[in-house]
Amino acid sequence: MSVLVAGAGIGGLTTALSLHAAGIDVTLVESAREIRPLGVGVNLLPHAVRELVELGLGAELAAIGVPTAENVYCDRDGAVLYSEPRGLAQGYRWPQYSVHRGELQLLLLAAVRDRLGPDAVRTATRLDGFDDTGSGVRARLLDRATGKHRTVEAAALVGADGLHSAVRGLLHPDGGPLLWSGVRMWRGVTKATPFLTGRSAVLVLDGDTEFIAYPIGRDRVNWVCQVREAPPGPLDEEAGWNRPGRLADLLPHYAHWSLGFLDVPALLRGADRILEYPMVDRDPLPSWGRGRVTLLGDAAHPMYPVGANGASQAVVDARVLALRLAGADDVPAALARYADERREATAAVVHANRVMNRAAREVPDGAGRSGEHFARVTDTYRRASGGDPAVLNARPSLTPA
Repeated sequence: MSVLVAGAGIGGLTTALSLHAAGIDVTLVESAREIRPLGVGVNLLPHAVRELVELGLGAELAAIGVPTAENVYCDRDGAVLYSEPRGLAQGYRWPQYSVHRGELQLLLLAAVRDRLGPDAVRTATRLDGFDDTGSGVRARLLDRATGKHRTVEAAALVGADGLHSAVRGLLHPDGGPLLWSGVRMWRGVTKATPFLTGRSAVLVLDGDTEFIAYPIGRDRVNWVCQVREAPPGPLDEEAGWNRPGRLADLLPHYAHWSLGFLDVPALLRGADRILEYPMVDRDPLPSWGRGRVTLLGDAAHPMYPVGANGASQAVVDARVLALRLAGADDVPAALARYADERREATAAVVHANRVMNRAAREVPDGAGRSGEHFARVTDTYRRASGGDPAVLNARPSLTPA
């Protein structure tokens, strides 16, 4: 069996490693001409860390990640309202890591090239179309360097090509618009000393303005600013994770914040680069693929980043996909089983993220935004998104036998 994976992001690279470990040949194509360490920070929750550890990447992950010890909810003056342990301290057998997204991608890329060969990822190669012939998939690929097309054949095609997935567009041309929460996000990384325990993430909500910060190693703090600008509805602008943002648009919302243990305005001013992003998702699809073609990660289930779950769910997608394809005689049936399992699980996370985004903001200032409020919101999210420590700790491995 051979599988063609479109997209060499976190989901696509983890898919390649998982399929290779299951004895399945893989080819990755990536539209970008070069894979560079773009983006800012990302959290890997214990259910994703478990999968990367079982792929033999535990030491490499520990070397680049900060094992998050707690989430601390504060008011804008720095008074602690609620603190929740995370990772090992919360009872999981695996830590939660905060890491630079680009560095995680390069870690996975290095592992793919080491295990599958230096030419395993074909960059500057865009998937333009495919035909499911019944016995295989015939994919049409554009070499962006030469402008020439070629055709490759595989037993299956996996669209792991992100928010604006070409594979999703071909499978679901009427799949619905991106849906904007009404929240504008700005993100950046600043050289700064870690705060509180040194492994703490801080979350501050003040009316329609929110601030999140956590260390990602090498004396860097990742920060996220969220401002509600409009009611929810379909997005009428371009959305991309790496769109540049402006300090002048962001700073007025936080100019007078003083947490005490963290100088928020100075942190925002200190970033070399600011990224702007409208917080969006899509309604879950009734099906992900058909026949020998399926979706994975943001291509299948874009979600609000409020639960720090997007990259983690893509990692789990990859592992379940490899588990179902391992030794499969009927590829379409194996892909359908994978999609059924993961569609239900990820739809629950998409809805849980929406509920958490609303719930954190629905309580009027001074009327219950307290430790009890945040404890209730986080506990509800954990149960709704399938994140109970006892369940994960007891779950059988996703490594094929």
